[in-house]
Amino acid sequence: MDAYWGATCAILVPGVLLASWIDYSQRRVPNWLNASLIVSGFVVQGVFHGGEGLLSGLFGLLLGFGVLIVPWMMHGMGAGDVKLMAAIGVWFGPWMTLIAFCVGAVIGGVIAVIMIVSSGRMRCAWANLGTIVVKMTSRETMFGEFGSAKSFGSTSQLLPYGVPLTIGSLIVLAGQVFGWWVL
Repeated sequence: MDAYWGATCAILVPGVLLASWIDYSQRRVPNWLNASLIVSGFVVQGVFHGGEGLLSGLFGLLLGFGVLIVPWMMHGMGAGDVKLMAAIGVWFGPWMTLIAFCVGAVIGGVIAVIMIVSSGRMRCAWANLGTIVVKMTSRETMFGEFGSAKSFGSTSQLLPYGVPLTIGSLIVLAGQVFGWWVL
């Protein structure tokens, strides 16, 4: 295993697992944890890859932030999840960040369906989906509280999105470390 990926496993893996646990138990990812992952990611990128690593980390951070900022602006998720994906991006660089986000999004969708089906809330889920569609039709409602994740109250269960982001990131990292694919 490359020394950079060894350092990534030693620092990022415990960090995202902790973030995932806190998100699951408290429905938030603390700023101190995201900031620590971002700073340590830039330090490790700089030590192992110099200026090129710092640039890769910056582009990864921007991409990680960029893929989730619109859902946050639409009140569909918490800011901690956005910052967590940005922190992962510093370590992964842009390409692996994009792949990790996509894998995490698919896993998040599967978890959401399982949560809906297992709780017997299919009717509520369809009604909430209708509200989201209406939310998307108007500039005034698109970025407002109407149809936000929290506005659904007891008709839905909030998915701590740090969990699928962590799972997706760990899968992509394992693929990189074990050579399952070349990213």
